[in-house]
Amino acid sequence: MTDPFANMQDIGINSLALAGPLTDKLRAFQSAGFQQILLAASDLMTHPEGLDVALTLVRSSGLRVMGLQALNDFEGLSGAAHSYKVDVAKSMLGLCQRLDCHLLLVNASTLEQATSDTDALCVNLRQLAMLAIPMDIRIAYKASPNGRAISNYGQAWDLLCQADMPNLGLCLDAMDALTWHGPHDDLEMLDCEKVFLTQLTDVMGGTEPGQCVFPGEGDNSPALAQCVTTLHNIGYRGNYCLGAFNHDNTQLPPVDVAQRARRSALWLGQDVLQRSVPLPNQIRLKRRQIA
Repeated sequence: MTDPFANMQDIGINSLALAGPLTDKLRAFQSAGFQQILLAASDLMTHPEGLDVALTLVRSSGLRVMGLQALNDFEGLSGAAHSYKVDVAKSMLGLCQRLDCHLLLVNASTLEQATSDTDALCVNLRQLAMLAIPMDIRIAYKASPNGRAISNYGQAWDLLCQADMPNLGLCLDAMDALTWHGPHDDLEMLDCEKVFLTQLTDVMGGTEPGQCVFPGEGDNSPALAQCVTTLHNIGYRGNYCLGAFNHDNTQLPPVDVAQRARRSALWLGQDVLQRSVPLPNQIRLKRRQIA
């Protein structure tokens, strides 16, 4: 039989959505049919056998790392604080290299001591992008709801346009798109080539703070579907990352949570993006023709 998940290679899952050690998470991702993940650096650093073993586990799993999360509170600092964050950034970029990962997620600074001057923020982001270029790593910058200067994707987009670096782009949180202005008209202003990652999370209880669940499980499924459709219509063909961060998931076996994420991915791929299930042996036949 054809795996209905086979045409959803651009849909991954956030490792922070699952509880447990890295080994259990990787096994759960594999059993649910996912081919790529957004990996948290903390999953590697907390492995009881150390970083090298953790990296080997990820490589041997066969899962692609769509991105590494996250560098926090980088921009807007000066002096010793800035030097410290540059060292942290270099270590994170080095970790990306060891994972054969080409995307680093950067969350907008929430520090009160960080400047809100956009020129200074641009200088910092350009510096980070320059550090990443020799490593063939892209920087996906994401607004933070409590950000010092960048609290929504519109502000993040304006800053990225001003910084204007080829490997510097947007990490779009769809829930941010639902709560800021429009909710969808402003998405059409985006250059889809500069949207490096789209994160999808649903909420029970409207768009205000509530219990986060996987897309398709909450109250915002129609709005999320419209958001994804708008992105697709403007030409976005990048990765989607599914997340659900709630207390229930931390108490459940990772395999069970990953299976719910699988249903969410099927909802996204088949119901929203309306992708058909590939015909049996279609991919194998194409490979024979190429050979």
